[in-house]
Amino acid sequence: MSLSALESVLTGPLFTTKEMSAAFGDDSLVAAMLEVEAALARAQARFGLVPPGLATALSLISPGDLDLVEIGRRTEAAGVPSIPFLQAVQARLPREYEPHVHKGATTQDLLDTARILQMRNGFDLLALDIGVVLDGLVALATRHRATPCVGRTYGQHAAPTSFGAKAAVWASGLAAVASGLKPLRERVLAASLGGPVGNLAAFGARGPDLADAFAQELALRPAPMVWHASRSRMAETGAWLAMLIGALAKLATDVASLASTEIGEVSEPHAPGRGGSSAMPHKRNPVSSTVILAAHQVAPGLAQSLVAAMAAAHERPAGAWHGEWHALPHLFGLAAGALKEAKSLALGLQPDPARMAANIDLTRGLLFADKVAARLSPRLGREAAHALVERAAETVRTTGRHLADVVREDPDMAGIGVDEAFDVSAALEGASAWVDRAVKDARTVRLQFP
Repeated sequence: MSLSALESVLTGPLFTTKEMSAAFGDDSLVAAMLEVEAALARAQARFGLVPPGLATALSLISPGDLDLVEIGRRTEAAGVPSIPFLQAVQARLPREYEPHVHKGATTQDLLDTARILQMRNGFDLLALDIGVVLDGLVALATRHRATPCVGRTYGQHAAPTSFGAKAAVWASGLAAVASGLKPLRERVLAASLGGPVGNLAAFGARGPDLADAFAQELALRPAPMVWHASRSRMAETGAWLAMLIGALAKLATDVASLASTEIGEVSEPHAPGRGGSSAMPHKRNPVSSTVILAAHQVAPGLAQSLVAAMAAAHERPAGAWHGEWHALPHLFGLAAGALKEAKSLALGLQPDPARMAANIDLTRGLLFADKVAARLSPRLGREAAHALVERAAETVRTTGRHLADVVREDPDMAGIGVDEAFDVSAALEGASAWVDRAVKDARTVRLQFP
């Protein structure tokens, strides 16, 4: 097995997508580095700093022209892949261009900007799937806007709600995180060009203008200052990815619980061989929820490592920056895998309204205890009403009778309108209003996505 579960041919297909693997793979990184060097050459040619033909010569080199295995072998000695990469590129250029490659730049300029290009592609992939998941959750919430089910707090039956309200919570949570993607992209997708100690000393006063031209060539945002040792971009990206996975983990946590045998209110979409057990032929394990929750298990730690890398020493640090190479691609990969499974849930989840209705009756009317107390409060006061209903609830638990019958027979609770108090459709009016609001907001956020 590979050192990374995402890179493994055995577990990679479970935890990520082939598209995101390709977006952060070796071929992608080399292609991005070639793109960066060609853009730098074009920008420098504008200022007469390099021959105008250099950029064209660089653009004719493809990742397939380079021996990635050899570059990797030599990276072990160099400490960074950029040095053997540049040597391999220079070896393929006409002699008159070779001295001008990477002029005035440094390793971190090349690798950081190449990573930003990968991140841009990664964001695009995530955006496609976020839109699909939002659509699915909005449809689920709308379809089950008035489907009664148990509302649970602390793992126990609390009061009636609707399954649409549950789905609306999932949609709203994802929409809240998703709404941050556009401003995040605007902040973090910035080119890096600073030279060895970040002051572009090789270009004097023209340095900032050159950096702006370089960013323009790549359709990236120009940075107000070199960010070799200012790592908030990567930390913020990691935090957002962890929150995205966390929003999906809320969905997965609920689905895994609702799909348990004792509750049985939903089922994950099933296909032959999906969620089977090596020992128990009857099992249908919640695979989608499991994959999402596995991603959520490790995402906060990966994001924390990116925050830790913000403590970068002086102009360029040792180790902190290099640690980002492990965390950031991994987070993108886990987010892609979690979204893949969330799509399956959002589009194919199978609710069981009949089981939901049966579970509402499981506690023999106790779900309506708060509504009974609310009807008594104007006459008895809140505390007295609460105590009276609490006593009635204890009678239900000890005798097995229904709360409605206990209330009808208690003279202290006469006249409250028992049928209305135990009307589940009336109990869902507030939930339905929240569903409508959440759906409207999620649809507004959805407009930001392709």
